[in-house]
Amino acid sequence: MIEVRFHGRGGQGAVTSAELIAQAAIKSNMYAQAFPSFGPERRGAPVQAFLRVSDRPIRLRAKVYHPNNVVILDATLLGVVNPSEGLKEGGFVVINSNKSEDELKNLFPGCNIAVVDATHIAKEELGVPITNTTMLGALVKASNIVDIEMLEEPVRERFGVVAQRNINAYKRAFNETKIIKA
Repeated sequence: MIEVRFHGRGGQGAVTSAELIAQAAIKSNMYAQAFPSFGPERRGAPVQAFLRVSDRPIRLRAKVYHPNNVVILDATLLGVVNPSEGLKEGGFVVINSNKSEDELKNLFPGCNIAVVDATHIAKEELGVPITNTTMLGALVKASNIVDIEMLEEPVRERFGVVAQRNINAYKRAFNETKIIKA
């Protein structure tokens, strides 16, 4: 089973990201679950979403405490939470950032890192700095959790007329994601 924890801010689409990967996994004949963790948070407050993907039925219903991968939609969260907490050995911190390789290694010592400037890509491809679908490309590149092509149908169903721009964004992010091994 692969477990992923998404860190974002309310309104950034962390929950949507988890749901889209889950739908792609299910379409790939795997089992998946995606769910949020938030209470009375408001737009802009830190939120988490969780994802599990497996080739067997998933019976666990708890939050993800020891993820294989962590996705950070907004690097400003680094001063508020510790996104890499509980990350399994060999897992990836998948981060939206324009920081240098050395800066990222200092922030996440001993961690594998997948980095992409998703904000820049989202602005160019979508016209807005909303990075949730863009970061899907980085997660897929780091983890191979699903085949990148399996995302297209769930994204088209979810976004309708603007789906192609989202598809372009995550495919571009897949190609531009830099992998930094620990």
